[in-house]
Amino acid sequence: MISAMRVFVLLFNAGTDNEGIHTIRMGDRNLVLMFEEADDATRYAMLLEAQDFPVPTVEAIDREEIEEFCQSVGYDCKFVPTGFVPQTEADRLLLAPPENNLDTTNWQDGKEPEPAAGEPDRTMSDAELERIRRKLEGLL
Repeated sequence: MISAMRVFVLLFNAGTDNEGIHTIRMGDRNLVLMFEEADDATRYAMLLEAQDFPVPTVEAIDREEIEEFCQSVGYDCKFVPTGFVPQTEADRLLLAPPENNLDTTNWQDGKEPEPAAGEPDRTMSDAELERIRRKLEGLL
């Protein structure tokens, strides 16, 4: 029996109700990176952290599971093998994150994230705002 291949992906809020997977926006598609080596995924996570992302967790997951997830939500996925050498500008994004980031921390709303812009997102419900307010007050 052939065992499933494990790949390494980057998760935000791993193990919580608000868990999300790191994606790169390529045109009108979201791309999930699947690293062959944990060290490569960790290096990429450190680059994200340097760009003021929340600190992602490197998680080992079956490649087939990630591919099925991506298919179910309309994302693309890309395998990044050990020793990967970029050949194009798009390939370079597989080794270093893009300069512009999407400002999304609620991955359960089922909507596509919108790029961060000068205008605040005004689609949050009053109940969600109240929940956040209570959480912030609890920190004081």
